[in-house]
Amino acid sequence: MTTVALVVHPDRPEAKAIAERATTWLEARGGAVTVVGDAALDLAEPAPDLAVSLGGDGTMLRTVALATPRGVPVLGVNLGRLGYLTEVEPPGLERALERFVAGDYQIEERMTLEVTVTRGSEERPATARRSYVALNEAVVEKTVPGHTVRLAAAIAGRPFVTYAADGLLVATPTGSTAYNLSARGPIVSPRLRAIVVTPISPHMLFDRPLVLEPEEWIRLEVAPPRAGVLVVDGQTIAELEPGDAVEARAGAVAARVVTFGGRDFHAILRARFHLADR
Repeated sequence: MTTVALVVHPDRPEAKAIAERATTWLEARGGAVTVVGDAALDLAEPAPDLAVSLGGDGTMLRTVALATPRGVPVLGVNLGRLGYLTEVEPPGLERALERFVAGDYQIEERMTLEVTVTRGSEERPATARRSYVALNEAVVEKTVPGHTVRLAAAIAGRPFVTYAADGLLVATPTGSTAYNLSARGPIVSPRLRAIVVTPISPHMLFDRPLVLEPEEWIRLEVAPPRAGVLVVDGQTIAELEPGDAVEARAGAVAARVVTFGGRDFHAILRARFHLADR
């Protein structure tokens, strides 16, 4: 019996309708279904055979964060605008589920980041969770409009430089086509293992992105005088005072994304940026 968790965007009526349709299809074939919102803290016990994301890329990111620590593969159904991460469109969901149940699919492993927050003062309370999984990126950003945040960066435990910028973005290859792309960072093939570090509107002479080996973890400590904020895959995680630090390193567990072959990263780029017309 196949067990499936449907992770549903709560504000999209079409996502709820598709979840009802998928539930009926699966249960008619002996499957077991759990429906959760994309703000859930965990998947059901025991771990399902498959997690299906019903939403856009944001829902896909939150589904991956739920599924990856437990090794659950994720199938993305695109209800958003871009769909970089999703595999199928809504009309193809039943066929995709049929192929998954039959074992006619592949697993594409994507590098993740393990993101950890440490406090500079023991008097300040720790965040409720101190370690987070990122499929796209972790960003430390400014909190005061019109001012920069200063971030002392160390690579693999060695001091590198103190950035003055609107923020600093640490991305995976998968995330290179997300916020990193908007910040004019490099596009990196998702098949690589690398850590991309891109300053956001830097106020300094050194303004180039870095591409690091996955073993070259990075530590960002908030330097005086202003605070920062940590955002992981679009979710605000913690306010950071001077002395607080964020570490981002290659995750011990890869995200497992379900594909059915023929998904070409460069073809997706051509389509999304209308490159075929140039």
